[in-house]
Amino acid sequence: MKRVLSGIQPTSDSFHLGNYLGAVKQWVELQDGHDAFYCIVDLHALTVETDPALLRKRTLASAAQLLALGISPDKSTLFVQSQVPQHNQLGWIMECLTGFGEASRMTQFKDKSSKAGSDSARVGLFTYPMLQAADILLYQAHYVPVGEDQRQHIELTRDLAGRFNTRYGQTFQLPEAYILKTAAKINDIQEPTAKMSKSSGAVAGVIEIMDSPEANLKKIKSAMTDAGREVKYDLAEKPGISNLLTIHSALSGRTIQELENEFDGKGYGDFKSAVADVVVEYLRPIRARALELLEDEKHLLDILHQGSAKARTVAQGTIETTYKNLGVVL
Repeated sequence: MKRVLSGIQPTSDSFHLGNYLGAVKQWVELQDGHDAFYCIVDLHALTVETDPALLRKRTLASAAQLLALGISPDKSTLFVQSQVPQHNQLGWIMECLTGFGEASRMTQFKDKSSKAGSDSARVGLFTYPMLQAADILLYQAHYVPVGEDQRQHIELTRDLAGRFNTRYGQTFQLPEAYILKTAAKINDIQEPTAKMSKSSGAVAGVIEIMDSPEANLKKIKSAMTDAGREVKYDLAEKPGISNLLTIHSALSGRTIQELENEFDGKGYGDFKSAVADVVVEYLRPIRARALELLEDEKHLLDILHQGSAKARTVAQGTIETTYKNLGVVL
């Protein structure tokens, strides 16, 4: 089977609906027919100020939610990045293979450092694309499920892998970006022209997996709508209603056309109530399962330790080949 590799940062207490529909739902689907490796990339989370207790809590919360959302330890290798030291070993080699100008052109570093100022930007923010390349190359991944905004990072990974292979002999599989479908792109329900994101700062616009049913019900009923009363998909004229239609369709499995027909002649209030019911009932068992996993921390850690042990075995094989080809004495 072709191997897929992807990761998610433990930077919040809860994933949001955009994380799930934009990425994790497709990770779950890729488990069937692929050798799937999914990683909680806690080392990448260290590029900003870190609260140790919060990092640990969020790492476990991320694992619990991934499992509750359908990532299966029987089908996938679920592990924590920091529990596999080979990530750091290969990360250093990738840093030594990357030109300074090449690293400087990475879009996300330029964007984040320009907002915060270069003096406050961490060196880790500059070098994390090389660690990300190591994350992928360690497992000889064929496909990397990512959003369009991560394509540049996959191209860097391919460049570094090809460069190493040319100089030192065939070592790394050249990965391909598996660009995740954008059919279920979810926007902020208070700012429907903006992507749903924790970084936006508008908590009221983000539907969180771990929020109580009552909290999400309130958020959706308070969602921004548009002029008029017609429930119709029109991104230009009705971004708020279009976003809610997308959410309903993604979770209920019904088409946009079916929903437009059902709510023809009805008001926004009826429609938002229906969206709220679908979201709340869809997320209810997921939240319950995640809380159950978090209550049994030993069981949760056992799953992660088993996944990390399997990941270390694969990663060690890659490191040994890399070192041998590079001339490092073993």
